[in-house]
Amino acid sequence: WLILESPVPRPPHIIFIMTDDQGFNDIGYHSSDIRTPALDKLAADGVKLESYYIQPICTPSRSQLITGRYQIHTGLQHSIIRPRQPNCLPFDQVTLPQRLQELGYSTHMVGKWHLGFYKKECLPTRRGFDTYFGSLTGSVNYYTYNSCDGPGLCGFDLHEGETVAWGQRGKYSTHLYTQRVRKILATHDPQSQPLFIFLSFQAVHTPLQSPREYIYPYRGLENVARRKYAAMVSVVDEAVRNITYALRKYGYYQNSVIIFSTDNGGQPLSGGSNWPLRGRKGTYWEGGVRGLGFVHSPLLRRKRRVSKALVHITDWYPTLVGLAGGNESLTEGVDGYNVWEAISEGKESPRLEILHNIDPLYNHARSGSTAKGYGIWNTAIQASIRAGDWKLLTGDPGYGDWTPPQILPGFPNSWWNLERHTHPRKSVWLFNISGDPYERFDLSEQRPDVVKQLLSRLVYYNRTAVPVRYPSEDPRADPHLNEGAWVPWVGDEEEDSWDSVYQKKNKDWKKKLKQSKSKSFFRRLNTRMMSNKI
Repeated sequence: WLILESPVPRPPHIIFIMTDDQGFNDIGYHSSDIRTPALDKLAADGVKLESYYIQPICTPSRSQLITGRYQIHTGLQHSIIRPRQPNCLPFDQVTLPQRLQELGYSTHMVGKWHLGFYKKECLPTRRGFDTYFGSLTGSVNYYTYNSCDGPGLCGFDLHEGETVAWGQRGKYSTHLYTQRVRKILATHDPQSQPLFIFLSFQAVHTPLQSPREYIYPYRGLENVARRKYAAMVSVVDEAVRNITYALRKYGYYQNSVIIFSTDNGGQPLSGGSNWPLRGRKGTYWEGGVRGLGFVHSPLLRRKRRVSKALVHITDWYPTLVGLAGGNESLTEGVDGYNVWEAISEGKESPRLEILHNIDPLYNHARSGSTAKGYGIWNTAIQASIRAGDWKLLTGDPGYGDWTPPQILPGFPNSWWNLERHTHPRKSVWLFNISGDPYERFDLSEQRPDVVKQLLSRLVYYNRTAVPVRYPSEDPRADPHLNEGAWVPWVGDEEEDSWDSVYQKKNKDWKKKLKQSKSKSFFRRLNTRMMSNKI
């Protein structure tokens, strides 16, 4: 008898598409004024992630995607990496593309990096990507690729690998990046080697720039910022359609996984909208941390559905390493979970908790104190955690307004400042996010028992934190000293002044955390919550 063994499935091609500052209400299937037919179709035929969490600003989201670790475990828990800071993704972190390279993948990055570049060691091509084409800083002009870090501190920022790509000036970045992705797909053999592409659009981050023909369909929108912003989203939608077409044309599609994610909430002052969620980019309210996300793939077992499974941006690291054929030893110590079965088959998410962040350097809330944290935690410190249905915020979470879609031509600037000059008298908030996703009913006074348990979790996580790395700006980074471009300015052999401060500690914290994470703890919380419905 001839025994036929079933063929081992080939690792899938992975296309991870990230947009910048796209708000919760800035996609067709959530919005009434922005049209995204290609994204809507991909999401409708795949799995929409409607309990998907990211970080409130750019660098943290990218660092957590690339390392699978919370910011408190990489030293990047405060703010972003600024262009002149001698800082980048810690060198002791094995990145997602490095793991995929180990598993036989060809790895490519196109677009915005924003994870530091002061040394060549920090560059994408040294952190696991075979090729790189894009911008290293956080924000550039979409046509000239000029990036400014203050008055007179401007330089060119478009790079091909480790060299400056001066010749590409004048081409709109969303189109340029899409062309590069299509070129990679056209020149690679899908049968010979699996492919990982991280397409990190700078769109729809400011400045609000778009080719004129995309603005015309939105001429009916009275708000000028919203009109330009909507046009930029439409360019992204067309780009994703063209990339999907190329995946089919060149033979990748049937064995591919397409992931779409924003990096943080939208900025209403610049045309974005997170309505009906509370808050915006840069805050720990849901409008800052609850992201747009979906997965589209012929490999999904249960398609065309909405998933409420709790998923965090750190989860992509172990999920994609698992899809690539890697075993669990390759993701030991990460904060993410392999959520593929939750996404593909509709199983329960292995994630029960999300540490949104603990930032000890952010302005301390004047009204916060250890006494207000029941002697457990200093509530002046900016922090936020989600456990089961519950979400706790301490310190100053950022401006917590609900901003409806912009329909008027403009607003008097003074209106925007009404809330922004008031200091909240509170320093602790508790919400049942499942029952109150818009964070309108603060239950911190009604449920001190839950507050205390979540404050204890913050204390636990804080014990595992490494020191914050937020070095002073280095004048040597000035583009005028580097032929007019933003490029690495420190020699690889030069010592880092913060190396002596940055120490790894509590190496077995993940094991302890798993032991302490008893499912019954969350079940008890949720059962009590259900019996005390609002």
